[in-house]
Amino acid sequence: MPWWLELIRAIVGTIILFTGVAVVAAMFGVLLERKISGWMQSRLGPKHVGPQGLLQTLADTLKLLQKENIVPHRADRAIFATAVIVVPLAALLDYVVIPFGTTRWGPLIFRDLNVGVVYFAATSSLVVVGILMAGWGSNNKYALLGGLRSAAQMVSYEIPMGLSLITVALMAGSLSTVTIVNAQAGLWYIVAQPVAFLVFLTAATAEVNRVPFDLVEAESELVAGYFSEYSGMRFALFQLGEYGEMFAMAGMAVTLFLGGWRGPVLPPVLWFVIKLYALIFVFMWVRWTYPRFRIDQLLNFSWKVLIPVSLLNLVATAFVVMVMHR
Repeated sequence: MPWWLELIRAIVGTIILFTGVAVVAAMFGVLLERKISGWMQSRLGPKHVGPQGLLQTLADTLKLLQKENIVPHRADRAIFATAVIVVPLAALLDYVVIPFGTTRWGPLIFRDLNVGVVYFAATSSLVVVGILMAGWGSNNKYALLGGLRSAAQMVSYEIPMGLSLITVALMAGSLSTVTIVNAQAGLWYIVAQPVAFLVFLTAATAEVNRVPFDLVEAESELVAGYFSEYSGMRFALFQLGEYGEMFAMAGMAVTLFLGGWRGPVLPPVLWFVIKLYALIFVFMWVRWTYPRFRIDQLLNFSWKVLIPVSLLNLVATAFVVMVMHR
């Protein structure tokens, strides 16, 4: 393919991805969370803007666009402004290797990389860089403390998540996400790897900073954590990154463990969307059910429980794969 066609494809794909993540993941995700939280707490949720409150997040976005963007005195302006770009960009990059379905021309994916699983692990870990930049650039001790706590949390939970990714790649014999979905034609990996699925889902919850692992924000302790000094649309971009990352993690979980787009009767893309929103509901269900962990509980759970369990599961899977291929 000529270089200019590749360039056009990259630009169009980026626009589609950004629009999809901004509308589907962020705006609709916020509305869905408000409705689910209201349902779980026996209240209505947003009802006033639009029919049944459907336009509430659009109204909130317009309100945030009108807010003044304030930069703290003596803040590092370059780092302060760049952090707002890094967090949502890291979330957008995750979607490059997630297959959303299949067509007569092939898989519906932006780029089927032969190291897709490794690429996903690398891009998802970029979020912590943006969070640290926001905390440091704000020239605020509360924001800095929130950024440092996030680094400890996210680095700790990247390890068990990476071990779960390796376990699935070992079973499929490939790091390509499309190949992993095709390998689940007969049996979804959630049946063969329930431990890896639970470890991945737990680590993904911590990676996207959601309860019970939301010490990155911890609004009651750290005055909104690393983005304490951000206002207006800059604040909204952090929320875009958080919800975009949550949808990306759910999409990767569907790809690795729930057979991706596979399913009977319904179109492949519809199957992927159904599974995706089922996991999104689980994320939101957990958020409105459990209290926040303390920092020592959070780190102990990763280093003393998740990492040993995922390592044992990886060794057991490697042994079974070796025996079966003899």
